[in-house]
Amino acid sequence: MIRDIKAIGLDIGTSKVRCVVGEPSENGQMNIVGIGQAESKGLRRGIVTSAEAVSESVRRAVGEAERVSGLDIMSASVNLSGEHFRGENKNGVVAVAGAGREISEEDVERAIESASAMPLPPGWEIFSRLPQEFIVDGQDGITEPVGMSGARLECLVHIVTGPSAGRQNLEKAVRRAGLDVERMMLEPLAAAESSLTDDDKEYGCALVNIGSEITSLMIFGRGAVQHTAVFPFGSMHFTKDIAMGLRVSIQEANKIKHHYGCVASFLMNDGEREEVIEIVPVGRNETRGLSKEILCDIMQPRAVELLQHIAQETARTQAQISSGVILTGGGSMARGMVEIAEQVFDAPTRLGFLEREYFGGLAGEVQSPEWSVACGLALSSMRMQIRAGNVGGKSPTKKVAEWFENFREKFR
Repeated sequence: MIRDIKAIGLDIGTSKVRCVVGEPSENGQMNIVGIGQAESKGLRRGIVTSAEAVSESVRRAVGEAERVSGLDIMSASVNLSGEHFRGENKNGVVAVAGAGREISEEDVERAIESASAMPLPPGWEIFSRLPQEFIVDGQDGITEPVGMSGARLECLVHIVTGPSAGRQNLEKAVRRAGLDVERMMLEPLAAAESSLTDDDKEYGCALVNIGSEITSLMIFGRGAVQHTAVFPFGSMHFTKDIAMGLRVSIQEANKIKHHYGCVASFLMNDGEREEVIEIVPVGRNETRGLSKEILCDIMQPRAVELLQHIAQETARTQAQISSGVILTGGGSMARGMVEIAEQVFDAPTRLGFLEREYFGGLAGEVQSPEWSVACGLALSSMRMQIRAGNVGGKSPTKKVAEWFENFREKFR
């Protein structure tokens, strides 16, 4: 049965579409057996502006993943993103109705439904209901209440809402590419799945996913999501600054950013500062020399500004991030981003590479923060399929634990 499981993660971003094909291994890892990548068209800040262009980008990325894996891809888990997402912490309380006051699955579901009963703006919907903890008769910190005794069950839930049109249009574009949507998962939640450990989530950390036009923040603590925020900026700001400052095209600015960009001048030695890059200004045929120091002077203030916005949001929540800040997404890969973030957040900072204990196969090919969302989507899909298939021959305790994991997945 496990051999039949195929997990597909499809990360549809503003600049790139990435597809990962995975299958379970004997040691519990996910072996990556196929990867595909294509330029993304038809998206702006996570919102579909041309369904046909998105479909074509998806087809190209999926086609490449099919060639590498030798498999036909019929469905995929897809990322959810958008600048209007909003996260809130809510609580719900219910009376335990079961015989002997034993808490049942129905009681837990009623408690979460109670917490989710909130007014929404027209055209908005709930995307994720992520249980944080349960309180039974005043005793807090409980994560798996099923089977416990009590008269009053309270549930603390992190709820993420947003406009439903964005989700519907992205789903239609994926279906137009000939794929079924297995499930949709919040982008930072998928990145966390592949790059965070259980200890990171337990002791508290801030995951910052920096995309091309959108940056998302998700704060974890006590093993659950505590806060979600989305910012309408990303690495495209660097590209535009370079294009304006050097009078070059956006395409040229993007190449300069990727090949020579640095956002921390203190990492450059004297020789590197004076090193000259040849650039071609717009409308000119002749090249012009540019020192790397000037390029860094353009990029560094923008990096500090963007990270300060995120750090202020993190400080506002008063969250404890003992495990520090984890940067994922393509925008996190600019040289010096980690060092600048460490100064701005005043917390230990690292890039969100794939956790080696979770992945095998072609994992070395995608060992990069820009693949964290696609790999997290595939890993989450694989885990969900395994849990759905493993129902027989288990002890009651094991069944309860697995039911609760399935239950948490259901509300993501």
